[in-house]
Amino acid sequence: MANRRAFVREMSRVVAYAERYGANFSVLYFDINGFKEINDRFGHAAGDAALRQIAELLAENIRESDIVSRLGGDEVGVILAQADVAAAAENAVSLSALIAATPFEWESTSVPLSVSYGAYSFSGKKDAGEAPQRADEAMYENKQGRASNGS
Repeated sequence: MANRRAFVREMSRVVAYAERYGANFSVLYFDINGFKEINDRFGHAAGDAALRQIAELLAENIRESDIVSRLGGDEVGVILAQADVAAAAENAVSLSALIAATPFEWESTSVPLSVSYGAYSFSGKKDAGEAPQRADEAMYENKQGRASNGS
């Protein structure tokens, strides 16, 4: 999984391409729900293993042209090349469902994993520099909605 610096570099490249050719791309942000609790209850090695599992699930279930990056802490970003609003929403929902449905085992204990997500799509006609911020805002709105619903 790439780091934040690689994510920013790839975003710059994708933005330039989208602006020049009017191409679509989308950005997904994922935030691991309860990550601090995993670290506190099972230790940082468990948190690292949970993060690795999520990164592997994301990387194995996107196209080779897409990019998965750890943005820091419990946040992961995905750049989806040639993906419009509908594709971004579909990917966000299916990837978060896959993470929730895949058991994470730590020292004979099954630890549920889930993520909040946000998506933003860019068509080459808007300010592409806003894409990561908008995806991050959408992810926090999703997370707030989960919290207010008791999830």
